[in-house]
Amino acid sequence: MAQLYFYYSAMNAGKSTTLLQSAHNYEERGMRTLLYTPAIDSRSGAHLIHSRIGLTAQAIAFDASYDFYDAVKHSQADGPVHCVLIDESQFLTPLQVLQLTRVCDQLSVPVLCYGIRTDFQGEPFEGSKYLLAWADNLIEIKTICRSGKKATMNARLDEHGNQVTEGAQIDIGHHYEALSRKEFRLEEVSPVARRPAT
Repeated sequence: MAQLYFYYSAMNAGKSTTLLQSAHNYEERGMRTLLYTPAIDSRSGAHLIHSRIGLTAQAIAFDASYDFYDAVKHSQADGPVHCVLIDESQFLTPLQVLQLTRVCDQLSVPVLCYGIRTDFQGEPFEGSKYLLAWADNLIEIKTICRSGKKATMNARLDEHGNQVTEGAQIDIGHHYEALSRKEFRLEEVSPVARRPAT
C-alpha cells in the first residue's frame, strides 16, 4: 500500500539532498517520479530543486491553487507514476496535504515530503502541521546546533547575524541558522508567551 512520508528537520540538514538521492534511486531503476518545489522559492531558479552540496534537478513548481491529486491522476495517463517527491513541503496548504493522502490511498502512489516543522518564531507551518497529523511515516533528518546539541529550531538572522523575532512568517533566503531549543530561546521568541491567558 502506498504511504505518505514526512521527512522533517531544522534548516540546512540536507533535506533536498536526501530528496534528490531518493529520486535518483527510483530513476536508476527505470521508475518515473514527479518532483515538486514551491513557486514561492525561486532562489535557485524557477522549477529547480537545489541542494547545498550542488545537486540539482528540474521540478514542477506549485502554488496554493495547485491540485496534486488531479495532476498526478492526469500524469498517470502518460504512464505509471512510481513516486511523488515534494521539497519545502511546509508551504503546502492543508487542502494540498489532504490531496496527497488521496494520491496514496486512491492512486496508489507513494508521496515523500521534505520540509521544516516550524518558522523563526517556533510556530508550526500549516503544511507541516497537517503532515505531522496525517502522514503514515514521520522521519527526522538530524542536524547539529553550534552548541553541539541536536538542532530543532530555525532562527532567522539579520544582516549582522542577530536573531530576528518579529516579521512575516515567510522570508525566503539563506539567512537562517539551525539551533537547539535552548540556544533559540523559545521562551523569549515564541508568541505563545505573549498571548493572554484564557
